Amino acid sequence: MPNRTNLGVSYDWSAPRRPVNLSLNTDLLAQVREVTPNLSATVETLLGDYLQSARQQREDAQRKLDGVIDAVNDLHARHGFLSDEFSTL
Repeated sequence: MPNRTNLGVSYDWSAPRRPVNLSLNTDLLAQVREVTPNLSATVETLLGDYLQSARQQREDAQRKLDGVIDAVNDLHARHGFLSDEFSTL
């Protein structure tokens, strides 16, 4: 059954777990272990939040690019391109 993190990333929490190897700063790891009883769950939540943020940034960049493309197309429709008068076709 899909669940969501705080930022809305949907993924199946009941999917099988898979061990992975991570290289972490030992001091950071020791401090984190003092404040969280479940490092795996904490990392999963942080990765879900990161994924949502990365997807949002990608969507924002695409919207900006779409706006630029629309503006250039509008400019071309109204005025044409300067190079149009020099076309050899």
